[in-house]
Amino acid sequence: MTDQPRELFTAVDALLAAVDDGSVLPAPAERVRLREAAGLTQAAVAQALGARVPSVQAWEAGRAEPSAERLGAYRRLLEGLARRYPAPAAPAGGEGTSRTPPVSADPVPGAAAVTATEDIPSRVPASAPRSSAPAPAAEAPAAVPRPVRTARPTSVSSRGVGARAVASAGTPAGGVDPRFENGPLAVVDVDSDGTVWAYCTGGLVVDVPAKSVPSLVDWTLKEAKLGAAKLSGPGKDADPLLVLTEAALERYGLPVSLTEQERLAGRLPEGHKVIRQLARAEWKLTKRGFGPWARIYRPATGSERACVQLCIPSWQALDTRHWGDAGQLEPAELARVLGVYASRVMTPRGSTAVTGLELMTALHPPTRASAPDADGKRTSEHNPGSLGKDPVDPAPCEAPDGHPLLKDLPRFHVRGPAEKLFEEAYDWARPMTDAECTLRHLVGIDVNMAFAAGANGLNVGLGAPTHVKNPVFDPKLPGSWLVDLSHVDLSRVKAGKEWVELDGSLLPSPFTPKGERPEGPAWYATPTVAYAVELGYAVDPVEAYVRYDNGRYLDGWYTRLRDAYLATMADLGVGADLAPADFLAAMDDYQARDPELAIVVSAVKATVKGGLGKLRERPRGEGWRPGEPWRALSRPTWRPDIRAAVISRTRINLHRKIVKHAAFTGQYPVAVLSDCVVYAAGGPSPLDFLPYREGRPLPGGFKLGINPGLVKHEGTQSVLWGEEVRERFDAPELNLARYIKDGTVTDADNGE
Repeated sequence: MTDQPRELFTAVDALLAAVDDGSVLPAPAERVRLREAAGLTQAAVAQALGARVPSVQAWEAGRAEPSAERLGAYRRLLEGLARRYPAPAAPAGGEGTSRTPPVSADPVPGAAAVTATEDIPSRVPASAPRSSAPAPAAEAPAAVPRPVRTARPTSVSSRGVGARAVASAGTPAGGVDPRFENGPLAVVDVDSDGTVWAYCTGGLVVDVPAKSVPSLVDWTLKEAKLGAAKLSGPGKDADPLLVLTEAALERYGLPVSLTEQERLAGRLPEGHKVIRQLARAEWKLTKRGFGPWARIYRPATGSERACVQLCIPSWQALDTRHWGDAGQLEPAELARVLGVYASRVMTPRGSTAVTGLELMTALHPPTRASAPDADGKRTSEHNPGSLGKDPVDPAPCEAPDGHPLLKDLPRFHVRGPAEKLFEEAYDWARPMTDAECTLRHLVGIDVNMAFAAGANGLNVGLGAPTHVKNPVFDPKLPGSWLVDLSHVDLSRVKAGKEWVELDGSLLPSPFTPKGERPEGPAWYATPTVAYAVELGYAVDPVEAYVRYDNGRYLDGWYTRLRDAYLATMADLGVGADLAPADFLAAMDDYQARDPELAIVVSAVKATVKGGLGKLRERPRGEGWRPGEPWRALSRPTWRPDIRAAVISRTRINLHRKIVKHAAFTGQYPVAVLSDCVVYAAGGPSPLDFLPYREGRPLPGGFKLGINPGLVKHEGTQSVLWGEEVRERFDAPELNLARYIKDGTVTDADNGE
């Protein structure tokens, strides 16, 4: 030991002196515990100390210690946190050090969860401006805390960071794939000094060294640790998503907005310098080119994929009808919104409609690896329960106008119900009766996630249709049936084993979207014909196109979207087990409790409707002419029969509740629009006409609640308002359900 350099002894003496005077920093694990207990991110600590995020990560991992100029400030921060959040005592009779208290499950990959409360802004350094206080925890559970904006230091962007703690680099949160420990996506922004930052989910901010789009793609695939694990065994991992802000677009040589010509084309011209840069680096673009949702890739080698997706909000990638003002959010806030959606639904692949369709495929990939043969080799084979990898033609009655199957029809021929399957949502209304006009209010109720509920448990065709003449109807066999249902009389229907007398003139027909009684044979999906049998009437189909290869293809799709919806509504303070009055109170202005999570709710609902709409996507320009194929027909997920079956079942589910309600209460709807039903009532609340008894709803009728298939309050207007609107437009059957939410009716709504 006497041979050791004198410097080592000096360093040891200094360390012992630091121990003696209590100035040694806590152990790395304790540093992490204190920060997470306070709800601070590594970026927030870095901002307060004027350090870089990687430095804080190194301090917490024990790889480095703060420099002398920051050591005192960091120790003061930790000591202050230790006074506020002392380590829990060791269990009685136990030995060893105290353990970090458990934290709640984190819905955002790559982020360690903490319980956020309404006092989070007070934990921001004193120099930081405070954000508006969030709703109390009782109203809006904080499973997904909102970002808290902090003061801008010299080296970290002032755009804001998440208020939740995140895992240290190289230390993924429990259960997170280490390949994707930084989450599924990042919002790329540029600071005023030119520094490029990637705002990841959970509040993590990463320095981006890339100087061009090709190098940005390389960095994403090699260093960023972005992406998401596959949703099913035979599926593929989700490609990383980069969202480029306007500052990032300028930094990488891209326009902040598209010209009118580029917007109509949906992409940049092929000669753009960034596209040339990608080509020189041997990167490729998909057929849709470099547009709002660009995909940059190299052909896969074996199981390895090399693909990065870009989302460009200023090019209208985020439709305001579904994403609200998400495109205007600060980077950290946008990362939060898209991150919650990605973790609960999937990483966006385009519009909500595109993502809804892609979710079906991600849950049921068309192929899987076969069992090994004698030589141990595996091959690709059909994945049972999927739609396969090849498209199938619809039945002629299921084909929309202009489909190649119909090219031999006369040019101006209009197909009627006996030639065309027309399963659509309700758009029905009737004049109010004298008794209804004496009531004071019109109350609208809306079915939650109605089309998702219609998909749940539905048996749909997986393969091509088989044409059958004079078939015997089978309610378990998906298909399209040509049958006459004009004999079904809604004045006398079967409810269970009993026949019920109703005023059929006040009810919409369940067999047509306009609620009109059919006049003869027409094509119907299986759920519609099955309902006629349920009402007590015989059916005798003339012909059918049935699908013997079938299954509950949409069950997993429904479950994931339902869970995403319920989890996000619970974060907004609307639970699934609330009493009726509490539920109505919780739904009152729930969006204001956390506008960012409200955007996620809107996007989830749009994913349901848009995904189902994509099953029968029509031509989108492309120089298409009637009788010619269009691009969507090449997809195995172009399945108008599945869309028709879901809409049929959704409409029938709603009619069944209407009949139950009428039979028990004698009340009939005034208007029905898609999943909204309007009743005349003596009071302004749904509880003024829904027959609850001791908190229990009518079995088989309408029930208030947040679960898909249950109903919420859509809006209330006065009966005088309804009569005035109809009189103004001289339309006694104007559909008031269209305007019941806020009562606003414009001349444009009625073609004037």
